[in-house]
Amino acid sequence: MADDDTTHGAPTRRDYLTYGGAVVGGGLLAGCAGQGDSGADGAEDRGNTVTEGTDSGDEPTETDDPEDGSTEEAETETGSEPPYEACIEPTGCVTFEEVPETYVVYNAGWADMAFALGQQDGLLAASGFTWFPPYVFEPFDLDVPSADEFPSLWADGWDKEQFFELDPDVFLIDPEFLHGVGWDSSWDEEDTEEIEENVAPFFGNSMRRRREFHDYKLYPLYEGLERLADLFQEHERYEAFVELHEEVRSTIAERLPPEDERPEVALMYGSNSNPKKGSFSPLYAEDEGYEMKPYRDLEVESAFSRSLVEGGEMDYERLFDVDPEIIIFSQGVQMTGDTDSFSPDAFREQFLTPMEDDPVGSELSAVRDGTVYPGPLNEQGPILNLLQTEMVARQLYPDEFGAFDPESFPQVPEEERLFDRQRVADIIDGDI
Repeated sequence: MADDDTTHGAPTRRDYLTYGGAVVGGGLLAGCAGQGDSGADGAEDRGNTVTEGTDSGDEPTETDDPEDGSTEEAETETGSEPPYEACIEPTGCVTFEEVPETYVVYNAGWADMAFALGQQDGLLAASGFTWFPPYVFEPFDLDVPSADEFPSLWADGWDKEQFFELDPDVFLIDPEFLHGVGWDSSWDEEDTEEIEENVAPFFGNSMRRRREFHDYKLYPLYEGLERLADLFQEHERYEAFVELHEEVRSTIAERLPPEDERPEVALMYGSNSNPKKGSFSPLYAEDEGYEMKPYRDLEVESAFSRSLVEGGEMDYERLFDVDPEIIIFSQGVQMTGDTDSFSPDAFREQFLTPMEDDPVGSELSAVRDGTVYPGPLNEQGPILNLLQTEMVARQLYPDEFGAFDPESFPQVPEEERLFDRQRVADIIDGDI
């Protein structure tokens, strides 16, 4: 990582970005509009998160009276929208004079959200080890670069020089994540503040799952998307995704089997589980965060209790005590094969064959019944959430939604699809 004393010269922060009084690391200011709670993963009623009209300082001023024509005249003269606010915890409210054109992400779910809002061309950088295999976007005709085509923010620690060199209009990153996750002991809150003051504002929330540092609001996926729609001023695309998402959820709710006929699902962390060594890392499928959203929307009952998950890794004997009907290895669709496709053979070799070869593992119901599956990516926004919810539905309820076919993933026969791929592509393209 670059030395913290590196001289960067004059601040390069965009002149048109000003703050509504928020401080990095602090909670959202009382009175920031549009920050009410919403139901799980649903879209809340829109709050007044846009403040039109600011003076030259940091505090927003009263909106010009629209009847006197002053605001309209200002728009005509400058050719730009009036100043507006976007708010999210823990960043607070940020005032923008213009819509940001470029951005950087670390958690790839924020890239998916930005893509959904038509902002693919503005992405400057993303983390390689949380990035998407590009093939999962093929059903939507969305050309997403592979991880090696992006510069990384990580180089044996957070790469401060890279933050400066990228020089985006906004970082779609939870600022508390940088110094709170504990991966880089040399990075602290002052480093985060240096980037925020000299490069660009942060706007993000670690929404995948709750971590130890995350003692503030964790947004459901579609509430986070709403905040980002405020930032990019893309409310029509947001509303279109909300409508499609609710249609899918309604369809699922109508077609789910009765509660007493639904299987318990053992979800295990693919990258931390090693069936060859007899070690498994359990996950709680009902947890908050967008990582578990497909399971919550499908009303999955976790085969593992929260206390068992908190107990850490388990062996074959402990897994046999639970003996789940279905086993899903999280991120399984990404951990096998190359970046161009999912490899069922590689998944079988890495996960299933060692279980079949083990004297205890071979007696597991899921192994005997052939219900061991590759799980979704843990990073997802509205685009991949639709695809991955459909995928899990086919794994859990093949009689109702059609059987999951690993040989053809991510393709699904048209008559068995839960949503229209072209509709997703149209929303992304702005054809709403």
